[in-house]
Amino acid sequence: MNFNSTGKDEVTYDAIVVGTGISGGWAAKELTEKGLKTLVIDRGRDVKHGEYPTANLEPWDVPRGGKVTHEEMQDYPVQSRTGYTINEYYKHWWVKDTEQPYEEVQPFTWIRGYHVGGRSLMWGRQSYRWCPIDFEANAKEGVAVDWPIRYEDIAPWYDYVEKFVGISGKKEGWSYLPDGQFLPPMEFNCIEQHVSDKIRDNYKDRIMTIGRVAHLTQPHNGRGECMSRDRCMRGCPLGAYFSSNASTIPAAEKTGNMTLLPNKIVTEVIFDPDTQKAKGVRVKDTNTLKEEEYFARVIFLNASCLGSTSILMQSKSDRFPDGMGNDSGELGHNMMDHHFHVGAGGSMEEWQDQYYKGRRPNGIYVPRFRNVGGKSDQKDYLRGYGYQGGGSRSGWGRMVAEYAYGKDFKNALAKPGKWNFMFFGFGEMLPYHDNKVSLNYDKLDKWGMPTLIMDAGIKENEINMRKDMVEQAVDMAEKAGLKDIYPYEGEYSVGLGIHEMGTARMGRDPKTSVLNKWNQIHAVKNVFVTDGACMTSASCVNPSLTYMALTARAVDFAHKALNNNEL
Repeated sequence: MNFNSTGKDEVTYDAIVVGTGISGGWAAKELTEKGLKTLVIDRGRDVKHGEYPTANLEPWDVPRGGKVTHEEMQDYPVQSRTGYTINEYYKHWWVKDTEQPYEEVQPFTWIRGYHVGGRSLMWGRQSYRWCPIDFEANAKEGVAVDWPIRYEDIAPWYDYVEKFVGISGKKEGWSYLPDGQFLPPMEFNCIEQHVSDKIRDNYKDRIMTIGRVAHLTQPHNGRGECMSRDRCMRGCPLGAYFSSNASTIPAAEKTGNMTLLPNKIVTEVIFDPDTQKAKGVRVKDTNTLKEEEYFARVIFLNASCLGSTSILMQSKSDRFPDGMGNDSGELGHNMMDHHFHVGAGGSMEEWQDQYYKGRRPNGIYVPRFRNVGGKSDQKDYLRGYGYQGGGSRSGWGRMVAEYAYGKDFKNALAKPGKWNFMFFGFGEMLPYHDNKVSLNYDKLDKWGMPTLIMDAGIKENEINMRKDMVEQAVDMAEKAGLKDIYPYEGEYSVGLGIHEMGTARMGRDPKTSVLNKWNQIHAVKNVFVTDGACMTSASCVNPSLTYMALTARAVDFAHKALNNNEL
């Protein structure tokens, strides 16, 4: 193997962070701000904040109005499943499936973005705290293993990251949706305000609030406020939504303690049998395929749920023949996501004299109201769900299917149509041991790395939940006075929620989990995993805010442990 020709001292750091997405950016920021010389590695190309090539382009600035050619689409059979159209505006963020194929024992939609910033440039930005029952449910219900932490352990870290990120939202004082450190909320439009009022009038167990979202409604920490362009997935030159590129990576760079190394795939964590610790990482250059080694006292894996899990499974040694930290046999198991593509919608004829300004990049949220005690408890499924969605007024596009012409048709095009509203349910998925990912050494990817075998699906619990998600959405639509109500249930496969979790879970017992309460590998104390792989259960809210809080908490612990010579 061709390792570094430079001396070991020249490639040794205090810390190494693998990945620059939501959690990796936070690890880089926190480690460097604490004075640690930190090597930050990403398998993708470098992307500096503001260098977003299509951020200001209009439809007439790109070929074919933004559509990619049929030939190009052949490279994206999986990435195009999400409903996010692969187009000229952001095709450069998506991985070509032809370069990194994988096997689907059950249908699995794996959405990837290989570049500095990762999926923090592409995420939906919905930002909610977990509530106390989320950390307690596994233990109370005898499902999987107990979380080694509770809400009280992470609450101060939610405060900490929210103050830096900038979360717009409204405080509701609602038990199952804890309030946070909010910037001023975005505003409902008229139909959303109406639906919210009707829900509060007709139900004692639920509310509808404006989405809590990582968008700035006022300047914050040197970043500009959201201008409601709704071009977020292209990258925001204003930094108005939270991304590693606009926030945590620049903060880390400002310290002078960060060395960023793009275009390097981490192939394994190197284990030292003498110290029983990790001593560094082995990487492969994505362009030359040359292999190198880098060394550090502490390592944070933040390569995404499946990325970090793959690295650990590839990190084999005499001590860990089945992958680093896999004494429990749980590495790669307990795959979770959020199931959705289910809900209901309708329309209203009112407010013909009202419209809205801009393209607000945010919707509504109805927090969980099932299985929270008393009459809310269900007999045929555990856990619960929330609803996202929102209201809008249909525009000229509604006429595309009409066979009409002449003056009346032109006049109709000039006037908005009905107000429409939609509830989209997002449900919790239980951690099943047999939902798993494994390595396939018989089929390698473009870079000579083993590909993945995905074997995960929803089961009876989630199927029963989905029925209730439709029924309750219809019921709320009816009580809100919507007309032409229609239930909705589309096809769902694991991965479509883009919230992969659980394949290196936290737990109290090394015999049944990979990580402890500080996100350390039980048997390798200087390796931390704080991305989605660490999750012990899934809750029903978007997980990124929790990843951020767990990461900041773990770095604080690691820094203190290093100072005390405990790592």
